[in-house]
Formats: sequence, structure tokens, C-alpha cells
Amino acid sequence: MTVTGALILVGALLLLLGAYCSWTAGRLDRLHHRVATARASLETELARRAALVVELAGSGVLDPASSLLLLDAAHRARTADCDERERAESALTRAIGATVTDVEPWATELGTATRRVQLARRFHNDIVGSARDLRRRRIVTWFHLAGHAPMPTTIELEDGS
Repeated sequence: MTVTGALILVGALLLLLGAYCSWTAGRLDRLHHRVATARASLETELARRAALVVELAGSGVLDPASSLLLLDAAHRARTADCDERERAESALTRAIGATVTDVEPWATELGTATRRVQLARRFHNDIVGSARDLRRRRIVTWFHLAGHAPMPTTIELEDGS
């Protein structure tokens, strides 16, 4: 093999490596965007559930103690900071389970809202898992393809599942 042939081969390999790194970085960027979108969707579903709980608590169909318990849990879930959010949402789930059993049509609506929260959380956590798996690959860490993006984290809360 001549020097020219070797340079062409090295150039082709570098071109292939660059193309693969570019494709991987693009995929990682899309996954990070999907994580952010899934997180926003989960936040929306949690807010809808809390609003439905507040509406139920103010409707007068529950006893006053149950209404206060639900209002307090919904308020704490809505106003919790990032560190306390999962714990507050889990407490709201437990409060819903403890107070609402068969109050129609609220039980159906809350059941639907709870299922939507479950699905949104699972979808979010699946995407986070995919992003984390890709970020753990050697080529991503060696070439810093994730940039300065923080490592995505899963959401662990009791959601009635």
C-alpha cells in the first residue's frame, strides 16, 4: 500500500467516524428534546389531576374532612419545589385513594386522570432510559457529544399503578 492509499484510507475512516459522531449527537439531541417534551406532558397531567381534585373538594359531595385532606394535598402538590415535588404528588395520590371511592362521576374522571398520569410518567421514564443508555456509550463520553446537557433523571412517584 502506498502512502497516498494509506492517507485516503485514514481520511475515509475519519470521515466515517465524523459522520457517525454527527448522527449520534443528533440522535442524542432529539432524545433530550423528547425528554423535555415528555416532562412537560407529565407536568400538564399532574396539574390537570390537581385541578380536578380541587374541583372535587369544592363540589360539596365529600365530607368536610375528606375535602380538606384533598385540598391540602393538591395545594402541596401544586406549590412544591423541585426537591419535594415527587413526594407531594405521591401524597396526593394517597389522599385520592383514601377519600374517593365511588363518588360518581368524579371517580371516573379521577380514574382517567390517574391513568393519564401513569402513562405520562412511564413514557417519560422510558425516554429517559433511552437517553441515559445512549449517553453511557463510550463514543458519547469520549467525544463529549452530550455537550453540557444535564443527565436526564426519571420521575419516581406513587401514581396509583
